Amino acid sequence: MKDQKILYKEAMQVLKDTSRTFYIPITFLKNDLKTTVAAAYLAMRAIDEIEDHEELTNDIKFNLLTATSELLKGEFNAAAYETLLSPYANKLPEVTLRLADWLTFCPEGSRSIIQASTSEMAFGMAKWAKANWQVHTRDDLDEYTYYVAGLVGTMLSEIWEWGAGIKTDRELAIGYGRGLQAVNILRNQHEDMDERGVSFVPDGWTRDDLFAYAEENLAQADLYIKGIDKRSIKMFCRLPLALAHKTLKAMQEGREKITRAEVEQTVEEVQAD
Repeated sequence: MKDQKILYKEAMQVLKDTSRTFYIPITFLKNDLKTTVAAAYLAMRAIDEIEDHEELTNDIKFNLLTATSELLKGEFNAAAYETLLSPYANKLPEVTLRLADWLTFCPEGSRSIIQASTSEMAFGMAKWAKANWQVHTRDDLDEYTYYVAGLVGTMLSEIWEWGAGIKTDRELAIGYGRGLQAVNILRNQHEDMDERGVSFVPDGWTRDDLFAYAEENLAQADLYIKGIDKRSIKMFCRLPLALAHKTLKAMQEGREKITRAEVEQTVEEVQAD
């Protein structure tokens, strides 16, 4: 087993390499909360890379995600996971191959929260991979965004209660995750259809309807943050939300995304508040 200090350094580097958007807010957190949320992000990113993989068939994704979901339900069997991925090891990224390391890196007291949430997410991703991510109704969209993002919100709420004694509203937590995901869906709408033949837009909906869906859930996210009184946690939650609000506004103005300067300005604003 790797030394925890070495594993910490490697985990934070993989986190930084994988997503600077989430690396920055995670650095706002302290001690076990920081380690837990970093491990949680890496674990969920590990399965997300399977769901999004361009070369794996939907049937393979379904099988890998379903089996991973089961492995996460008890004491994680690293050898079984390695065997599961071995036929595709040369195709999958480091963050996916090292799922066992991220769980080891996670503080023991919060590991069960991470495993349960990631297990449920893997199950949902498997279901939607099997369905080729074809969304037809509002209920479909709500279900998909719950599995891939609302679960992040509920998991974070469990972590805040475990690590800081902060209780938050579960439905608002789901709205927090859904709001961020809805902005991503809007940003990638044409690319998803052109490159993958996938649409997350319910039948009969216009792009304006999707904007309204994003705004509805971002409003719940705003209320979610109001219930958090610990500064480091509030800063962590505020940054992705502030970026989502600005990205949504930019798209409504006809731009594809916000600029790097706007991102840096937002980081400074959140830290100064």
